[in-house]
Amino acid sequence: MPGNAAIVRRGYEAFGTGDLKTLTELLGDDVSWHTPGGSRLAGDVVGRKAVLARLGRYVVETGGTFRADLKRVLTDEDGRVIGIHHNVAERDGKRLDLYCCVVFVVVGGRIVDGREHFYDLRAWDEFWS
Repeated sequence: MPGNAAIVRRGYEAFGTGDLKTLTELLGDDVSWHTPGGSRLAGDVVGRKAVLARLGRYVVETGGTFRADLKRVLTDEDGRVIGIHHNVAERDGKRLDLYCCVVFVVVGGRIVDGREHFYDLRAWDEFWS
C-alpha cells in the first residue's frame, strides 16, 4: 500500500488531469471536505459524490482554468498529510493567484477528510463572489 504522502500526490495529479476514476478510488465513501470563508463555495460537504461535485465546481465555474499546482507535501505520524499548493484561475474577468494548503486525513489508503486553508481568504472569497 502506498504511503499517505503518495496517496495525496496521486490525488493532486488526478485532479489536475481530470482523472475522476483515480479520484474516486482515493476518496473514502464518507469523505468530508471543508472550505472556509463566506463565498458560495464555502462550507462542509460529506460523501464522495458531494466532494467530487465541490472540486468539479472549481474547474467548471472557471472554464477549466483552475489549477492547484502542488509545491510541497508534509506528513505526520497520525495520518495527516498537508499539501501546499498554488491556485490560479480566471473567472468573470477576475484572476485568482494565491497559495493554499489542504490538511488531509488518510485512513486505510483513502482520503477521509480534507480541510482547505487559504493564505488570503478574502481574495478567495472575492474571486468566487
